[in-house]
Amino acid sequence: MIEISQLAKKFKVENPKKLSEQEKKDPRLKGRFFHSVQNVNFSCDKGQVLGLLGPNGAGKTTTLRMLSTALQPDGGSIKINGVDVLQDPILARKSIGFLSGSTGLYGRLTGRENIAYFGKLHGMTDQQITQKIDELSAVLELDTFLERRSENFSTGMKQRISIARAVVHDPAVVILDEPTTGLDIMATQTVIEFIKTLKAQNTPVIFSTHHLDEVKELCDTVTVISEGTTKYNGDLASFESLAPGSLHQSFITSIS
Repeated sequence: MIEISQLAKKFKVENPKKLSEQEKKDPRLKGRFFHSVQNVNFSCDKGQVLGLLGPNGAGKTTTLRMLSTALQPDGGSIKINGVDVLQDPILARKSIGFLSGSTGLYGRLTGRENIAYFGKLHGMTDQQITQKIDELSAVLELDTFLERRSENFSTGMKQRISIARAVVHDPAVVILDEPTTGLDIMATQTVIEFIKTLKAQNTPVIFSTHHLDEVKELCDTVTVISEGTTKYNGDLASFESLAPGSLHQSFITSIS
């Protein structure tokens, strides 16, 4: 289980003159600091899938990067199965599988080598890595390109290898930042089915998306962030009831 309470993060504005007019009007801009995340709260239990929604620039990616320990929060708490991420980030990282918005694969390595490298970073043996790659290859359909250099991969290939790399160590929590963005229909469906597999294995999954059809198909709970603050946090049925018959309108209603 992952629990987030009153999460906050601000960034210093080095050159206010370079801000766009829209950025200057954002209420999160306070003096020399931009408060990207101000007060975010949600939780995701075992076997649940949580959809993180919000307009562009709402603070979703900053929130997920804090959950992954890539960023240090300025306030609030993050707990994974009772472990305080802020007090023990190294232990917490062992429990997290994180897919960022950028795949960042090593181009000269094959798909298998990219996955294996991260397995070794997590202290896995060669036998454990080989067995896990075989499992992930079957679920994510990696067979046709697993032994090829990743520098020539399509977007869908890169994303599937990146997901395999993120979960090779069997993390207790999986965090995915817009995992289907830029993918074709078939690659998207593969990712969706993989998230369902994680859910069936009782692994909590948090993923951000702009695709409400994915939310309807996958999510148990929904959290909506706008201007760095949680505007809605609850189960999918309650979210749908905000505007019956239209998830799009439910989203609009939640941030109004």
